[in-house]
Amino acid sequence: MRVALFGGTFDPVHRGHLAIAAAAADAFALERVLFAPAGRQPLKPEGTPTPFADRLAMVALACEADARFAVSEVDAPRVDEAPNYTVDTVAALRREMPEAAVFVLVGADSFLGLRRWHQPERLLEMAEWIVASRPGFSLEDLSSLALTPEQIGRVHLLRGVHEDVSASELRRRLSQGDACAELLPGAVLGYIRERGLYLAPSPPGGGIWA
Repeated sequence: MRVALFGGTFDPVHRGHLAIAAAAADAFALERVLFAPAGRQPLKPEGTPTPFADRLAMVALACEADARFAVSEVDAPRVDEAPNYTVDTVAALRREMPEAAVFVLVGADSFLGLRRWHQPERLLEMAEWIVASRPGFSLEDLSSLALTPEQIGRVHLLRGVHEDVSASELRRRLSQGDACAELLPGAVLGYIRERGLYLAPSPPGGGIWA
């Protein structure tokens, strides 16, 4: 089985995430894309605005859009409240699926910061990488990462996906009463409404609370 780990805060998960996952599955014959919300990202010490349980639930709803998508708790918050390092998550996935060919799906902006990640050399050995293009980043120039030819051979470029959606901008718009229906799967927007996530109280009779 060919499996891609797609990690992130997913706060909230949006159509851009789904477009990248679908394009990767098509381009690299992936049988499963595992959306794995991060419990505590090491590079975001301030944490996430939304509890893990809600982010997991929203991802589960979004994954209903494609039979190749599945939600995973492999990157759930640790009991000791330690940061969730990708190297540990990939190791856990390989233990769960020892026969699988494991890929890590990531945006170019994140991948170009790989040297800041925990144990980057080991990460490059443990899995192959699918790097999705993002506006403002060149996938042709990976010189800043000082990759060896062998490491470069494990990096696969996913071109033509330019879903430049900012989760922080989504949260800002939602807090102001904008439903962002063009950017959020319907089931996810329904969950946000039901749980009152991100939303500042709107005037009586108005906004997406109505």
